[in-house]
Amino acid sequence: KALPLQSISGGTDIIGCFVLGNPNLPVHVGEAQCRSLGLDVQAWKDGARAAGIGELVCTNPFPSRPLGFFGDAGGNGFHAAYFSQNPGVWTHGDLIEFSRDGSARLHGRSDGVLNVGGIKVAPGEIYRVLKTMPQFREAMAVEQRSRDTQKGKFHERIVLLLVMRDGVALTADLVAHVRRELARRLSPAHVPDRIIAVDELPVTHNGKLSESAARNAVNGVRIVNAASLRNPACLDAIGNHPALRAQTGALPATIESREQLEAHLQQQWEKLFGFAPIGREDNFFELGGNSLLAARLLAQVNQLTGRTLPLAIMLVAPTIGRLAAAIDNGAQLPSLAMPVPIRAGTGAPVFLVHGLSGSVMECWSLVGALTSSRPIYALQAQGLDGERPPQQRVEEIATNYIEQIRRVQTNGPYQIAGFSFGGLIAFEIAQQLQRAGERTSWLCLLDTYVVQDRPWTAWMAHWGIRAWRKLGKLQPSQLPGYLAGRVADSFNSRVERMRQPAATDSMPAPLLVYEKMLAAMDAYRPQPYDGGPVLYIRAENQIGGYLDALPFWQRVVRGGLTVIEMPGGHLDLLGANAPLVAAALDRALM
Repeated sequence: KALPLQSISGGTDIIGCFVLGNPNLPVHVGEAQCRSLGLDVQAWKDGARAAGIGELVCTNPFPSRPLGFFGDAGGNGFHAAYFSQNPGVWTHGDLIEFSRDGSARLHGRSDGVLNVGGIKVAPGEIYRVLKTMPQFREAMAVEQRSRDTQKGKFHERIVLLLVMRDGVALTADLVAHVRRELARRLSPAHVPDRIIAVDELPVTHNGKLSESAARNAVNGVRIVNAASLRNPACLDAIGNHPALRAQTGALPATIESREQLEAHLQQQWEKLFGFAPIGREDNFFELGGNSLLAARLLAQVNQLTGRTLPLAIMLVAPTIGRLAAAIDNGAQLPSLAMPVPIRAGTGAPVFLVHGLSGSVMECWSLVGALTSSRPIYALQAQGLDGERPPQQRVEEIATNYIEQIRRVQTNGPYQIAGFSFGGLIAFEIAQQLQRAGERTSWLCLLDTYVVQDRPWTAWMAHWGIRAWRKLGKLQPSQLPGYLAGRVADSFNSRVERMRQPAATDSMPAPLLVYEKMLAAMDAYRPQPYDGGPVLYIRAENQIGGYLDALPFWQRVVRGGLTVIEMPGGHLDLLGANAPLVAAALDRALM
């Protein structure tokens, strides 16, 4: 309908686009509508214009072209980046294809730069980290693209090819170590989706590694320049690696033994991770597992066994052996009423409290980015297993968790952290421990909000300031429509809340836990605390509907409050900015 949808492609380096949208042209899936005005963009092969897929080049000068690179006085680096492949012609490093009517489709990078999920990753950064690991002789990161025929979309993933040193095997522990180091020292975007060992990488006759040949092999594309390689036979071994090809296979009709169940789980894990072999005691999360992969795995378990398991089961049964025991016919699920060891270590443990979901699985990226050697235990909400009712008051939850904590650490001082609503539980745990004569040496509140009993004038001032900031950005002609829209949104929101069913025991367990946690948050009023120091990490962008919690914590915490503000929003603390939060926690835990 009347939606201006535009696909564009260009670069930060040119501060613009080579191909872009046009409101007067039709929109086709996966295509940019036309070239940019004033830019003679073409697809080239072997230094000349070509039909089909070719190098994206711009044959004429354009006004936003950079003059050079900082620190590159002679211009050699700048020339090598853009003009060495086609003298005098800007070569951007993308593969492009033009249709008859001038629309364009991009086919990924032609150079070694990886473009996965819209994020450009330089393989050199990955290689720099891997060079510090003595287990590897050579490494190469390439992009693999696959097409979802049902949805008509392309999916990209990073494949890391490793040549091991003599006598070294690529084990699950080593794969987990590589993933952790890349996430910690670079970013989660640098962590490959597939890590596989190969005997050798393709090299040219002069000994230079050929990323383009390896990329073609990974993507199942015919190698046209095999004669230029010293070892073309290695491409077949790379292209036929089982971790790179979709694995199919019908589920067994029945599971007749624990061994058969474990074998099936091993097959599913290896399919999910693209790595083999995976042992029965390898940890799902240390291999790179996350909540999405866990949900896919448990859906397979449900299809096979008919058992519906809570997502939190992966925290207490993160290995093939433990999960098989949990889903074996007649076996009891592992207890969720125990602190879950989510990372081993040395020294005093850190106890991590969940948010409104009841599960700390949402914090896994943050935990993975921590470099502290301390062991970390997770506290899970009662009721996630669907067998016991959720607790409904923060005070009751805290008492329950103190009993669990003391099964791991009998006496203090204790170290406790909580994300969002979990910060309120952690705060109450510290209160109750202090009344019992125990000390909390470290308490961390991760962007924890609290429902505050404030005079109506304070609320009016709060909302008035927010409204004033918003209205100040509008033109006078926009005000009537904006105000009318806000009134309509408020009315519709109120109607929607009235339609929502009240929390009942017939709800699915995760939803019921969420509703009870939300009610507990609304009812809890933290009391003044003069115990150990408190670290309050807050997101720069506040959640709408809540008063700023900083003044409240400054009043209530009387034993020393340290405040650290992080960029982004509430959930960014666990996502894009998890490495920043982890670094702050590591400094505090030293």
